[in-house]
Amino acid sequence: MSQLQTALDFLATRVAPRAAELDQSSDAVADVLGEMGEANLLGLKCPEEYGGEPLSEPDFREFQQACARTSGVFAFLQTQHQSAVSMLNGSDNADLKAEILPGTRNGQRLVGIGFSQLRRPGPPMVTAERVDEGFVLDGHVPWVTGQGFYPQFLVGATTASGEAAFALVPLRDQTGIRLSNPMRLAAMETARTVTADLNRFLVTWDKVAFVKPSGWIQRNDMINVALQGHFAIGNARAGLDVVQQVVENKGSDQLRESYDQLNQEWDRCRENLTVLSSDSAEETTDTRLEARAWAIDVMQRCAWAGVTASAGAANVLTHPAQRILREALVFTVSAQTSAIRDASIRRLTR
Repeated sequence: MSQLQTALDFLATRVAPRAAELDQSSDAVADVLGEMGEANLLGLKCPEEYGGEPLSEPDFREFQQACARTSGVFAFLQTQHQSAVSMLNGSDNADLKAEILPGTRNGQRLVGIGFSQLRRPGPPMVTAERVDEGFVLDGHVPWVTGQGFYPQFLVGATTASGEAAFALVPLRDQTGIRLSNPMRLAAMETARTVTADLNRFLVTWDKVAFVKPSGWIQRNDMINVALQGHFAIGNARAGLDVVQQVVENKGSDQLRESYDQLNQEWDRCRENLTVLSSDSAEETTDTRLEARAWAIDVMQRCAWAGVTASAGAANVLTHPAQRILREALVFTVSAQTSAIRDASIRRLTR
């Protein structure tokens, strides 16, 4: 069985039956995350030289879609780790890679991320002062998901020359690191998102993954602008699943026609994202922005269709339509840049 099929089977048998519970219980999330590690599926981008069976890019995007379709909070949590694995694979720090990457598949080495602050304009929120031993970190990390699940996270900090330094730091309170309580959130709260304040925290060279040139994250966002759309497409499919179930139960001609229309648009949108996510894609940034905005738009309409079709039952906290709608909120703004925001707003007001 292929690694992708193993991952899809895991979602179907271990995650889907507990989707409502995962939305409400961090303990349930911890259980399923542990099971994913036992299945050696937590490092889907881990290279072969470190014991991995890395998925191809198309297969990984298919997994992302399926995961978001199954459980938004689980998709959101595990992707932090999958992203960290992919980023660490690009590190020049061979010793750090040898230490961390072999344990990323089975959950022995779990890593979160915390670098969204690099996208924010104005003075750097987290600074990295170069010293003989490494970097001294100061500042406020506004979003770190996975407290209690991940013992460490890959933080991004800005150097005096404007570069972006990435290093592994503990995801727990200790001298120089202060975490907030988990945030109260409208969606995906059980993934336990916190803020982190760094006060003259020394991260030694052995924990430094890499240093990227000034403006790296902005250029990277423009290259990868369409990729987050795969979560939106997965969430949209979940909304359509709800509508389809209502159609099968009630047999409404109007609901069936509406489902067919949304389903056809979903199919076109998904195919568009697949093309734009390929290594050979040569489309412009504007085209990629429009693809991302379209995916968000389709997701929002499919989520609302699920709510509307479900009628008053959708207002029950544990109803799938309500959970999917809240998850759509997160996938609308996740990794959002001003360009993505503007493209999304244009679609809403056209």
